[in-house]
Amino acid sequence: MGHEEGRNEPDKRTWRQGLLMVRNGLTADDIRESAVALARQALGLPELVHARTVAAYVSVGTEPGTRALLDALRARDVRVLLPVLLPDNDLDWGAYEGEDPLARVRHGAKTTLLEPAGPRLGPDAVTEADVVLLPGLAVDTRGMRLGRGGGSYDRVLARLERAGARPALVVLLYDAEVVARLPVEPHDRPVHAVVTPSGVRRFG
Repeated sequence: MGHEEGRNEPDKRTWRQGLLMVRNGLTADDIRESAVALARQALGLPELVHARTVAAYVSVGTEPGTRALLDALRARDVRVLLPVLLPDNDLDWGAYEGEDPLARVRHGAKTTLLEPAGPRLGPDAVTEADVVLLPGLAVDTRGMRLGRGGGSYDRVLARLERAGARPALVVLLYDAEVVARLPVEPHDRPVHAVVTPSGVRRFG
């Protein structure tokens, strides 16, 4: 662990606690209305309009809802890849075939994720994506994303970099989660855009 990483990780933990506390106060109506608005904003994004393959994820709990967006992408004949969490926190991928084939998979004592039930395509499948939709808790005005701390998407971004793949990196958030400045570590990479229920903001 480098000096900068050691200094910033406690700051990130504090940010995560505060952001999760706000999310946990959202009602089912808040989440449902935000999901509809989020899908509408995201579907107008030129990168998604022209995408043939999109790596996405299924929202759980109080995360900004992605189901409407996933189904709209499939209706456009976009190939949608969904993550499968591996024991080492890396991500495998499977194709999204609609709501029914999703499997409810328990990871640890507290985490239940919805994962594709079909064949596994391997961790490198993400390098075929034109757009990668990233979960997160916040993004700052430089495009630096704060995740939950598991490191899964840090591995995805490193894999894309090693492969020379350059998909559009887009994080999906609530409006209040776009902030002025987040603590960063040496391995952190900026995203290209954030989509919230009220609009799109681009970086760089």
